[in-house]
Amino acid sequence: MNSWDAGLAGLLVGTMGVSLLSNALVLLCLLHSADIRRQAPALFTLNLTCGNLLCTVLNMPLTLAGVVAQRQPAGDRLCRLAAFLDTFLATNSMLSMAALSIDRWVAVVFPLSYRAKMRLRDAALMVAYTWLHALAFPAAALALSWLGFHQLYASCTLCSRRPDERLRFAVFTGAFHALSFLLSFVVLCCTYLKVLKVARFHCKRIDVITMQTLVLLVDIHPSVRERCLEEQRRRRQRATRKISTFIGTFLICFAPYVITRLVELSSSVPIGSHWGVLSKCLAYSKAASDPFVYSLLRHQYRKSCKEILNRILHRRSLHSSGLTGDSHSQNILPVSE
Repeated sequence: MNSWDAGLAGLLVGTMGVSLLSNALVLLCLLHSADIRRQAPALFTLNLTCGNLLCTVLNMPLTLAGVVAQRQPAGDRLCRLAAFLDTFLATNSMLSMAALSIDRWVAVVFPLSYRAKMRLRDAALMVAYTWLHALAFPAAALALSWLGFHQLYASCTLCSRRPDERLRFAVFTGAFHALSFLLSFVVLCCTYLKVLKVARFHCKRIDVITMQTLVLLVDIHPSVRERCLEEQRRRRQRATRKISTFIGTFLICFAPYVITRLVELSSSVPIGSHWGVLSKCLAYSKAASDPFVYSLLRHQYRKSCKEILNRILHRRSLHSSGLTGDSHSQNILPVSE
């Protein structure tokens, strides 16, 4: 194994560790906080988190074994199962992000009717659709025997070894990525750009009120005025930064792999094996970044994490104080006798 393979293996191990810990923490927050569970986005987050955990414990280790061994890491049946899960979980992840963006769009554009438009039942129906949509392509690929080990990506995924099926497989691959990656990307752009438009409109209204207030308060201290203006600038940048993060992480993680899969269909363009594995690692890295992008950096999840940490520390302090009391009583008993 050369230095490139060792670096890719280390990248996979790091991605697996971060993904496992962060997604497990999101699950703990969901279990701990009833307030989070009562909200409709919790179903989308739960669906996304469970999919990321399955990918972390099932698909990533097999890809790591493929990178290290430079061959198929398991038997044909297990590899086909892993390829089925890889296709299903990737599509489910993309559609879950699209569902979260639709939820944000409804919350921002229709704030007064949000609870009526986005109930838990509606969220459950959207999750059911993502599952049916995500299951359709791997089921078709399984029926056509297009699941197996792909040497270019060192992983069990969509592949076709028969030259006579090249055209049909190319059409299938193009349709799959159009109805998973491209569809989700279009939904993300449409919804979040609409959210950004509404957010900027509200920022302008707040800025007008703030400036009118500053004009009326003639005796206000210059430092207070400067802080108000600085808050205006931060408010304008906050929504843009968040939406850029949502769309940017989606593109950075998934686009290289999808483009590589499409370019691979053209035999005239050679693709290096290291780039193939790296693009797969980038797709896997979405499972590690999702908990931070969609959950752990939000106020409710940070509050839940603090409560969980305080509860653990409180139990440890009670346990240690109990042990101290027991040892102290044991030291006193011989004296009293």
